[in-house]
Amino acid sequence: MNATIPDFTETEQNLVSASLFKRYGKLVPLQLADSELQLDVLSEELTLCPTLYWVKRGAQFVVCKVAADHYRCQFFYSKTEQYGTGHDEYNSLGDCVVTLLQVQSDHERQLANISSSATQAKIDDDYLGPLVI
Repeated sequence: MNATIPDFTETEQNLVSASLFKRYGKLVPLQLADSELQLDVLSEELTLCPTLYWVKRGAQFVVCKVAADHYRCQFFYSKTEQYGTGHDEYNSLGDCVVTLLQVQSDHERQLANISSSATQAKIDDDYLGPLVI
């Protein structure tokens, strides 16, 4: 395993905390963790990467540092329900976190619309028109 990836600095942690505060309007506890990631698609080697983890609004978030100033991220609800941002890697932690929060917010909004559309469709299916006597 490659142990050369630097840990998240206090400045980086503060940047993420500030982004979360701006998004949610309150402090969100961050946890430091480690993730084993396959950094090279041509190799099966796993690399231990410093990770920031938090939970908010039913979603779990991870931002992994894969090199100095290089980050990967995703949010998930379960092992089978995991989402990325469409970008493999970021060279700006701020862009990484903001994009992750935007994609999760869009996903949450889309789920709410699907849910309300499904409810409306059920109501519409049950409507048989005015009663004619």
